[in-house]
Amino acid sequence: MRKLYLLLILFVFSLLIKAQSTVWPEVNVEMRPATRWWWLGSAVDKVNLTYNLDEYARAGMGTVEITPVYGVQKNEANDIQFLSPQWMAMLQHILAETSRNGMQTDMNTGTGWPFGGPDVSIDDAASKLLTSTYKLHGRQLFSGLITPEDKDQSGKAKLLRVIAFGAKGESVDLNSKVDRTGKLVWHCPKGEWTIIAAFCGKTGQKVKRAAPGGEGFVMDHFSKRAVNNYLSRFETAFTESRTAYPHNFFNDSYEVYGADWTEDFFEQFYNRRGYKLEEHLPAFLSDQRTDETARLVSDYRETLSELLLENFTKQWTDWAHSHGSKTRNQAHGSPGNLINLYATVDVPECEGFGLSDFGIKGLRKDSLTIKNFSDISMLKYASSAAHIAGKPYTSSETFTWLTEHFRTSLSQCKPDLDLLFVSGVNHSYFQGTPYSPKNAAWPGWKFYASVDMSPTNTIWRDAPALFSYITRCQSFLQMGKPDNDFLIYLPVYDVWNDPGERLLLFDIHKMDVRMPRFIRTVQSIYKSGYDLDYISDQFIRSTKCVDGKLVTAGGSSYEALILPAVHKMPVDVLAHLIALVEQGARVVFLDNYPDDVPGLNQLKSRRNELKSLLKKLDVKTDFGKTAVKALKAGAIITGSDLQNTLKAIGKEPEEMKTGYGLSAIRRSNADGYHYFISCLQNKDIDSWVTLTVPAKSAMIFDPLTGESGKAKVRTNRGHTQVYLQLQSGQSLILKTFSQTDVHAPDWNYLRPASQIVELKNNWKLHFEQNEPKIDGIFELSQLGSWTELNIPDAKINRGTGIYQTTFSLDHSVPDECVLDLGDVRESACVIVNGQLVATLWSVPFECKIGRFLKKGQNSIQIEVTNLPANAIADLDRRKVPWRMFKEINMVDRNYKKSDYSSWKPVPSGLLGPVRIKIQQPLF
Repeated sequence: MRKLYLLLILFVFSLLIKAQSTVWPEVNVEMRPATRWWWLGSAVDKVNLTYNLDEYARAGMGTVEITPVYGVQKNEANDIQFLSPQWMAMLQHILAETSRNGMQTDMNTGTGWPFGGPDVSIDDAASKLLTSTYKLHGRQLFSGLITPEDKDQSGKAKLLRVIAFGAKGESVDLNSKVDRTGKLVWHCPKGEWTIIAAFCGKTGQKVKRAAPGGEGFVMDHFSKRAVNNYLSRFETAFTESRTAYPHNFFNDSYEVYGADWTEDFFEQFYNRRGYKLEEHLPAFLSDQRTDETARLVSDYRETLSELLLENFTKQWTDWAHSHGSKTRNQAHGSPGNLINLYATVDVPECEGFGLSDFGIKGLRKDSLTIKNFSDISMLKYASSAAHIAGKPYTSSETFTWLTEHFRTSLSQCKPDLDLLFVSGVNHSYFQGTPYSPKNAAWPGWKFYASVDMSPTNTIWRDAPALFSYITRCQSFLQMGKPDNDFLIYLPVYDVWNDPGERLLLFDIHKMDVRMPRFIRTVQSIYKSGYDLDYISDQFIRSTKCVDGKLVTAGGSSYEALILPAVHKMPVDVLAHLIALVEQGARVVFLDNYPDDVPGLNQLKSRRNELKSLLKKLDVKTDFGKTAVKALKAGAIITGSDLQNTLKAIGKEPEEMKTGYGLSAIRRSNADGYHYFISCLQNKDIDSWVTLTVPAKSAMIFDPLTGESGKAKVRTNRGHTQVYLQLQSGQSLILKTFSQTDVHAPDWNYLRPASQIVELKNNWKLHFEQNEPKIDGIFELSQLGSWTELNIPDAKINRGTGIYQTTFSLDHSVPDECVLDLGDVRESACVIVNGQLVATLWSVPFECKIGRFLKKGQNSIQIEVTNLPANAIADLDRRKVPWRMFKEINMVDRNYKKSDYSSWKPVPSGLLGPVRIKIQQPLF
């Protein structure tokens, strides 16, 4: 009897597990959207902190990241010095309040950006290489002070090396001949000589957008001592105040300008590269890009990259871990290997900058926008590092400069949010929510460079619907493991060997110049229906072959590794690739094999080693065709025709990308796989779509509405097909089950409308929660922008207009009956017969209303909220001084002084046409 009882319990438990796999994942705080919380002047108080946090929590935010910046004019008395006892008391209050609200607290490890402040001494400040040159002729006596050519560096720059170079390449170390005052006395030998003095100078850069108590020099990110000294200020503040540490510490994009050196760089270079850089200074400093100079510069760049990783990124992360915190980091903009830097922290973070144009039908356009600089090839650095290193989260700085201030709608946000998701992001952080006191005059306190996700923006009224969408998407995107098809080698040595300025920064605005072939390959592979992650030399060294697949240190597996026209590669990396192939892995060389080694030291012997390895690869292969060379169980595949080369790998592309133009990312889970799919194009999809993964059944989840259902699945020629319906701009989540035919209600597929009823007449409009207040009820002859009505205040208002109409039905309609609002400016709550149906904030502005309708008289109420653009333009025309912020204040999207007084009224309200579409189930 007991055995039977146990079996019954196991049976019930198995049913519960199966049932759970067909519903939305249980939400945790990490799945909810986060935001960068700008503290202007840190002029915060406990009452208003609680008010702001309660508003964020009610809207659905999960995490606030505190970043103090410059203050508000004429508010200095309320500013709080960063890390002071009073500031730490505010942090303690926030930690308690976020916990009460079920939220988390992150914190910038500084104010503004980059890291720096009042405790950064001149010795620990960001540094740069300075040189002075002196020419001598045959047996000339040199007697004088060795000083920097830049007189402003006197007293700051530290003399590191003094070396004389002869015309025949000989050198003489003169360091011992320089006295304590910096004076050199030296009789040069016969011939022409050049004395080169190298100094560690200072960039003089101060912290940008610093908050009170955060002003000062930017620290030297390459110096272990400087970083340790910088972190000690935080250690002291937290210890003395007995404050708990935050969930994450954050570092913004690098933006350290001109810092190309550190005090012990010569020693570090020798220890890492095996030769003395100072003995090659003429070639290193030369403007003529000889092979020697290129190799010296490459070694220099590699050393700088390693110092940034070890002395800053790793030391900062280890420090955070020692206090139970984690790190979020934006590595872009730095001179380091982005993959290695991102992989060193807990949460790699990319940055979406600007607005993409996917041609989505019905999506409003604005003339005052910024083009998106972050395409999928740039966004993938952070997620690639997370995937290959086994990090569970990839975050994004989200909605930076989409349009001009006060003109960004929620609908404009969705496409670029979806782009981040298909790039591998699974934890979005809004670029800005400024803290603003409740009693501050509108528009409240503002930050200059972000879509304003705050309660003082009109879009906040319907923002909870956006936040719910993000939470649902991220609940799946954080589940399971990444399942991308290929690894693609990051050819960093080819980049480092290229001519140009010695200090090479990997910023988002120049990647197309840095690595055009690499980016073209990434984009081509993606358009061919595959997905990929980038991999560095460091992670190739630890990659293994398991059952013919490449498995990285983080446990992610891939079908093949692709190397796009790589020329320079370390010998040990190529040797490891060959060993992987011999174990059964597939490695793809596009255009050519690596033909040289990077760097200068022991060049001849390393080249010989490379040549020996290349003999195993049969370097006579014709790269004009696709060829496969088998080495035991694996294969080396070569070719210049990318499409044929990909076919030779044998991995099927995703038809939803190649045949239907959909954007998608796939992850694996315990039941099978799941996809996030977005229709980022100007056409709709209504078709059977072939998947590359097998499935006995599948579920569709709509992150916009929360609806779900069992998808139609069939097998066609041995491949699984699923029926998908997406309109332009829509997205969904598809979850497949490899071994189970799940039991769940069917997904509601719809036929095209059999009847369309346009609601043209009897519309009435009144305003609520508006400024300025507009009284009265207005009967409309037709729908259109309320700015065109004969109501002067409607041209400058901000808030919500309530549209109402009634209509009769002489028969019942199916539940699938759809309400299409047409053009909405900018979001709408739909109420049918007194019941809230949906909040519509993205195109298409549609929702199912059949189950809310009845035979006979029906009422529809549409509550439309506009943008604050017309209201802010009115303030400028009336010269109301709302720009009251220090430093950069409120610039426009071109970083010029802003003035919105010339703006014409931005359309507002329900433009329509509003139609009821009678639709029937497809299956």
